[in-house]
Amino acid sequence: MICSEGMMTLADTEAMLQMAQLMDVAGVMVAVYDQDDRLRFANRAFRDAWFVAEEEQPQWAELMRRNFHARRGTIIAATDFESWLLSTLARRGKSGFRAFETDLHDGRWLWMTETMQANGWMLCIASDVTSIRSDQRTLRQDRDSAIKAAQTDELTGIPSRRFVMSKLEELVRNYGHQPEKVGCLAVLDIDNFKYINDRFGHTAGDAVLKDFAATLQKMVRKTDILGRVGGEEFVLVLPNTAPEEAAEIVNRMLVAVRQSRPLADQLSFRYSFSAGIACVMSGDYANDIYRRADLALYAAKMRGRDQISIDPHAHPLGRQKS
Repeated sequence: MICSEGMMTLADTEAMLQMAQLMDVAGVMVAVYDQDDRLRFANRAFRDAWFVAEEEQPQWAELMRRNFHARRGTIIAATDFESWLLSTLARRGKSGFRAFETDLHDGRWLWMTETMQANGWMLCIASDVTSIRSDQRTLRQDRDSAIKAAQTDELTGIPSRRFVMSKLEELVRNYGHQPEKVGCLAVLDIDNFKYINDRFGHTAGDAVLKDFAATLQKMVRKTDILGRVGGEEFVLVLPNTAPEEAAEIVNRMLVAVRQSRPLADQLSFRYSFSAGIACVMSGDYANDIYRRADLALYAAKMRGRDQISIDPHAHPLGRQKS
């Protein structure tokens, strides 16, 4: 029976209820995270494995943080948890699907999958595979470590050029499969970075690069990808985002960087960056959108730095100053 147009039938409601009850008693671990990476559903097996109270809805980062300090849940082989978290968040949820292995402090070894929708909601399913031969496990762990290293910028811990450019190519391939906004690319460049290195030294320059990555990564949405492509140049891939939305996001980053003080012995030191934004257009290759965003970045630099420029050919707003 349908109560009104668009509502589920009683049979559908019963099916949903039964499915929820079955998932709660299932041996596999099941969880759903929303676009803000907050846990919205977890079955009993998942809650037991990661020590989540029945009515609790923590964010993934906070769940990992408290379990790390309590030495329970996922084994995190890192002495600096916050650096590990920055690097992991930079890659988490950046693919529609991924599968990986993880260890728990209770001795179990899990095979975990993450399936993500374009809106940022994620389904996680983990199965206990402890019984699989340990020699096979070691080979896979070595392979996964090598892949992670290739996809991560060693200095900043965020995605490398290889990883972020592959995501830009995915974004471009999506043109024509979505009726409205496909997405944008922002090219970001730290202002006067050569002067910073020359005036304060390369150690200070590295500190600025790490601070820049950490400051921006805190503001990146779950569906976006921030990566370092070389030197002081970074890129931000923004799927399902219109140019004016991209400008708002980058403008907030401009403000955050202006307020940052990355050099502990130089409290008066401050820095800024400039940004060029372009959106995906029909017939684009990854190099095309990158070139337009880079030209927009050049325009921002020529107008005085510490500002945003939007590719004028891709949007009627033309160039925008923060």
